Amino acid sequence: MGRQPGSVQPNLYCCQIKTSDFALLGISFLLAVLSGGCKKSEENRLTPAQVHQITRDLAAAASAAVPPGTPIKLRQGPQPGNNDYLRIVLKNDSTADAQHAVVAKLMQSLNTVATKNHLTQDPPTQTGDLLHFKLRHSGVPTLEIEIVTRVTPTSSAGAKNSGGKAAGARLAIIIDDLGSDRAAALAIFALGYHLTISVLPNHEHSMDIAKEAHRLGFQVMLHLPMQSVANETPEAQELHPGMPASEVAALVDRFLQNVPDVAGVNNHQGSQATADAELMDELMPVLRDRHLFYVDSRTTAATVAYDTAQDFGVRSAFRNVPFLDDVAEVATVRQQLEWALRAAREKGQVVAIGHPHASTLQALREVLPRAQELGVQLVLASELVH
Repeated sequence: MGRQPGSVQPNLYCCQIKTSDFALLGISFLLAVLSGGCKKSEENRLTPAQVHQITRDLAAAASAAVPPGTPIKLRQGPQPGNNDYLRIVLKNDSTADAQHAVVAKLMQSLNTVATKNHLTQDPPTQTGDLLHFKLRHSGVPTLEIEIVTRVTPTSSAGAKNSGGKAAGARLAIIIDDLGSDRAAALAIFALGYHLTISVLPNHEHSMDIAKEAHRLGFQVMLHLPMQSVANETPEAQELHPGMPASEVAALVDRFLQNVPDVAGVNNHQGSQATADAELMDELMPVLRDRHLFYVDSRTTAATVAYDTAQDFGVRSAFRNVPFLDDVAEVATVRQQLEWALRAAREKGQVVAIGHPHASTLQALREVLPRAQELGVQLVLASELVH
C-alpha cells in the first residue's frame, strides 16, 4: 500500500522472477552475467557515494528490463562499510518462454552496469524461490542482489458451486493478546475448535500458554509488539520506526525465545510501525529467514506490512473483516462472527481476529456450531497465507 507500481524507491529493494527460468539459464550463466574486470588495489575502492550511484544505476537498468509495474527496491547502506541492497521480484504471470526472455534481458542489463563499474560476483545461492548473490569491487563486498521468483496466487474468493454457495469457504480465527491470563487460554482450549492463538511475549504466562497450546495441537503465533499511536499503552519492548536491521532481528529473536513453537507472526497494535516502509523492509527478511508466515492485523489503513511481506517472499495474509470484538458484548460479537461466516462464503477465505474476552468466547460457543451447516470450514491461519 502507498507504493507506485514500477517505481524505484530510495532506501528500499526488490524484483520478481520465476525459479524455473533460473534452471533454464543455469548457474554458469548467472556466474558469468555479472562478471567484469576488477581492479584489486586498495586505492581503487569505491566511496559510499559511488556505491550508491552504482546501486541506483543497477535499479534503473532492472526497471527498464522488466515488465511495467514490476517493483524495484533498493536500500542504501546508511554508513561506510554497510552494503547496498537491490531486490527484484518477478511474478510468474506469463508463459515460460516469455518469463525466460525477461530473465535473460534483466541479467544482460545488470551485467552492462556491473561490467562498466568493474564489479565481480560471488557464487550465487538459491533457497526456494530466492536467489542471492553478492557483488564486489577490488575484492570488497559492495552490493547484494536478491531476485525472488514467485507464482502469482489465484484467489478462490467468490467461487460458487451449482447451489450458489461459496465453494471451499474457509475461515481462520486468530485470538490475540494471550500471555497474561492463563484461565482465558484454558477456556479457549476447551472450546474444541480449530483456532489459532497469538501470544504476547514477556507476559507472566506467555511461555506456558504457548507450550500448552502447541501440545494440544493449536497453532501458535507471536503477537509481535509494534509502535502504535500515542494514546495506546505500549509494551515494554516493541518494534518502532528507525530501528536498524540488527536490532529488529535481535528483538524478534528474544521474543521467539519467550514464545516457543510459533508458526507465524501478527502485529500487536503497530499503527505507526506497519505504516513505516523502512521498518517493514527490515522485519520481513527476519521472518522469511526464520520460516515464519505473517498476518497483517491491519490496525491502520496506511499499513504497508502485507505488501512488504509479499515483496520479500514471506507467506502472508491480512485481516479482511472487522475485528470481532471492538465492542466486547456477546450480541455484538455474535453479529460480527455471523458476518465473518457470510464473508467466507462470498470471498472464499476470511481471516478474523478477536481477543480472549469472556463475551468473545461465549459468542464463539454460540455461533461456531453453525459454521459447518453453512459450508464454512474453520482452518488455521497458516492455511490462508500465500
